[in-house]
This record gives sequence, C-alpha cells and structure tokens, in this order.
Amino acid sequence: MVASEKREKFRKLAESRTNKALEAIGRIANLSNRSLYEWEEDEVKSIIKALRAEVSEVEGRFASPRSKSGQKFKL
Repeated sequence: MVASEKREKFRKLAESRTNKALEAIGRIANLSNRSLYEWEEDEVKSIIKALRAEVSEVEGRFASPRSKSGQKFKL
C-alpha cells in the first residue's frame, strides 16, 4: 500500500471512529438526566475515570504503539 493510500485510510477511519466515540460519550452524558435516571456520585466518578483512562491509553499508543489493553468497563 502506497503512503498516500495509508494516509487516506487513516483519515477516513479516524474520522468515522472519532465521531462514533463522540456520539457514544454524548449518550453517556444523557444519563445525567435525574428525571430519568438515578445514580450515585461514585458511579459517575467510575465512568469518568474509565473514560479518562482510555483516552490516556490512546495517547500512549500513539506515542509508543503497543498491544491493546482489552479492558471492559463495569460498574
């Protein structure tokens, strides 16, 4: 695969996957509606912690690529 093809493939996938991630984060934000949901502050902190950890993982992998963590979030 030529470098320009790799670049275009990266850009296409990065845009698509980033937009899907942003939409998913928006759906998580919708859970903050107290008229529809009940939650404890420690649960919210766990969600935020998991999201931050995954963003840190992404940053680290771009700085120094390595294998996937494969961790799943669970309250």
